[in-house]
Amino acid sequence: MKRIFFTLLVAAAVIAGLGYFKLRQVQAAVKAFSFQPPPEAVTTTIAKQATWPTTTNVVGTMAAIHGVTVSADLPGTVDKIHFESGRSVLQGDVLVELDTRQERAQLASMEAQRDWAKVTYSRMNELLKEGVISRSDYDKAVADQRQYEANVAEIKATIDRKTIRAPFSGVLGIRQANLGQYLAAGGPIVALQSLNPIYVNFSVPQEVIAHLKPGQSVRLTSQDLGGGTFLGKVNALDSVVDPGTRNVQVQATVSNPQAKLRPGMFVEVELGVGADRSVIPLPASAVNYAPFGDSVFVLTDMKDKDGKPYRAVKQQFVKVEGSRGDQVAVVAGINPGDEIVTSGVFKLRNGAAVAVNNKVQPGNNPAPKPEDN
Repeated sequence: MKRIFFTLLVAAAVIAGLGYFKLRQVQAAVKAFSFQPPPEAVTTTIAKQATWPTTTNVVGTMAAIHGVTVSADLPGTVDKIHFESGRSVLQGDVLVELDTRQERAQLASMEAQRDWAKVTYSRMNELLKEGVISRSDYDKAVADQRQYEANVAEIKATIDRKTIRAPFSGVLGIRQANLGQYLAAGGPIVALQSLNPIYVNFSVPQEVIAHLKPGQSVRLTSQDLGGGTFLGKVNALDSVVDPGTRNVQVQATVSNPQAKLRPGMFVEVELGVGADRSVIPLPASAVNYAPFGDSVFVLTDMKDKDGKPYRAVKQQFVKVEGSRGDQVAVVAGINPGDEIVTSGVFKLRNGAAVAVNNKVQPGNNPAPKPEDN
């Protein structure tokens, strides 16, 4: 019995020794062939303190100062078209002429009757002086002359109303009438919009109204126009607060010399609503936006498991309030002097090794020009 027990004990020891030896071999192989990913290439910037005005951003809608759909005042057939779609016109330019042959024939007939009434009036005037006719006959001649004069003026006005002119200077839209087409009274011909200057309408919360006044500057941006910036001034605040939203409607006038802004376009409106504030501006590409919070990656020195130092990143949650051009304003979460990753954040994780290469930097201009975007 003792011999069997001793044999089993020796066998167990041999098996355990072989297992331990094999385990060390596997660990050595894993260590020898383990792959260490290379550091991620990133760009960085040093966080600096700056002073920005306190602003709020809202969505606005562009609206023409003058905007109408030019239409036919009277019914008629389109005889001549003097414009092309999308062209600029000046106030008073002829756009369309309706057929006026019938009215001109009536005018010729009425002018003949008016001329005859003038001759009759002259004769009656002489006969009245000689006492040949009564005063009533003379008064009838005067009335007839005035009636024919009024008829001639009415027909001329009708002919003039069938010549449709631009009511103001602006840019035409797409033509909606064709040559030879019969237009009913009020039938649309073409849209006409005055684009420079142009209005922007937007709403702000009622608590902001105390900081707004006519003449205050506003800044407009539109990503659809390459992030270009447009400047304007508040010209009117609505006199009532919307009881449903507790917002107040505001209107500003914006210079639009190149007609890039069009009525109906959505834009982002930035306006000052208080005193200046201290922020840390960073390129927008430095912020990793996420539903659970916005964050940036801060460069720091770390050590690997063998105690060797390396450059790595630490994820830091931040509070972002407002933007200007290529920059966003960080108001909490980092300190001046921190080295912040500005590009490549989407491929980083907390503690990842990085290699800094600042030869090419992302946009970091608070007031970029459209061609820079």
